[in-house]
Amino acid sequence: MEIEREYQKSLDFIYSFIDLSITRNLRYSPEKFNLSRMVKLMALIGDPHLNYSVIHVAGTKGKGSICAMAASIMKEAGYKVGFYSSPHMIDFRERIKINNYDIPKKILTYYVTKLRPIINRVEKISTFEIITAIAFKYFTNQQVDIAFIEVGMGGRLDATNIVKPIVSVISSVSHDHMKILGNTIAKIAEEKAGIIKKSVPVIISPQKKSAKEAIERIAIIRGSLIIDTSKIYKFKQIKFSLLKQSFIIIERSSNLPVANNPIYEISLLGDHQINNAITAYACIVQLRKFGYEVSENALANGFSKAKWPGRFEVIFKKPLVIVDGAHNKDSFRKLRNTVKKYLGGKKVTLIFGASEDKEVGSMLQIIRPYIAHFIFTKSEHPRALEISELEGYAEKINLKNYSTSKIDNIIPLILRKSKQDQVFIASGSIFVAGAVKQLLAKREN
Repeated sequence: MEIEREYQKSLDFIYSFIDLSITRNLRYSPEKFNLSRMVKLMALIGDPHLNYSVIHVAGTKGKGSICAMAASIMKEAGYKVGFYSSPHMIDFRERIKINNYDIPKKILTYYVTKLRPIINRVEKISTFEIITAIAFKYFTNQQVDIAFIEVGMGGRLDATNIVKPIVSVISSVSHDHMKILGNTIAKIAEEKAGIIKKSVPVIISPQKKSAKEAIERIAIIRGSLIIDTSKIYKFKQIKFSLLKQSFIIIERSSNLPVANNPIYEISLLGDHQINNAITAYACIVQLRKFGYEVSENALANGFSKAKWPGRFEVIFKKPLVIVDGAHNKDSFRKLRNTVKKYLGGKKVTLIFGASEDKEVGSMLQIIRPYIAHFIFTKSEHPRALEISELEGYAEKINLKNYSTSKIDNIIPLILRKSKQDQVFIASGSIFVAGAVKQLLAKREN
């Protein structure tokens, strides 16, 4: 079809520029990381990012989950909601959504065609900057009421940091992209806190002490109200299963639930997702103060309808197959805890692949006690770690494994296993998780 050809040409154009997300051994440098190109591009296309309210979200883990839940709630409240995230799991269009609908191929192609001559006037522009510009323009033209904008990497020098948010959010900060953001939690947190704007309230998820101190220091300098969710709220889990979990949010000051009908339900699994839900709830509390009307029904329905693929997501039932985008030490601790809680007594096989800049040895050590078998593989992403390097890590910690460089080879193995207690989890990289999900979907169709 013509639209498919034009859409692919549009993607080819976007990816023909500097793509920092696929660059191996990337280092921080003013040439690669600065906002001047983005400022120039925005000015050339009419500063579309200034035409709607923005919630700007940084952090190492949980950004997408927080945005997905808060955006779902605002949609249920009757607002037109933009949501910009990265990277995508399967389809490029997942990055740019309005009311949870991916940007149509025809519209994406239209924006690439329209912006191409302007993009070509900005020297050394990157792929991520182009995608961000398209999202901002699309949201303006579609007249969204509010947009949840997820930081790509870091915060201070991220292309999204030209927005003028009404609320900033910093999710859980942990070690990731250390070559770029710094090798301590405090340094990484400082980069994330670079999104905090003068006098704009900042909501922070539960943090390690050094991260919290770094964030609070910058917030105080900028005169920003600090909304520390760990000090204000706690939760009580009611039920959990592989389909959903329910919980009550409790105000610490009163020790009472925050609502008259207090039980919320989400399909995102794991205790860490309840903490993300509390951060999303704190966003809604602030938006109400800005005049947005969000009923208790909208809040409850928004939570229950929120979807964020690839986060301990069950994609196949016989045998049980789960995909999870965990890709650093901290997220593997959360994955370990979730496996222990939800899959106790089952034999778990971990399908594992990772990017070259990850702490693979530590990730494997963390999850090892709860995994019966390991399968090492490699995604098609340019920064994917070679199988031989994965096997080297396994040898150091005496880990027995099966390896295949093609994820396709794993699918027949999964489909042959139909034992009641057999579970497969694809993790270590969102690209490995996405590839397994896509291949199994094709087998079902």
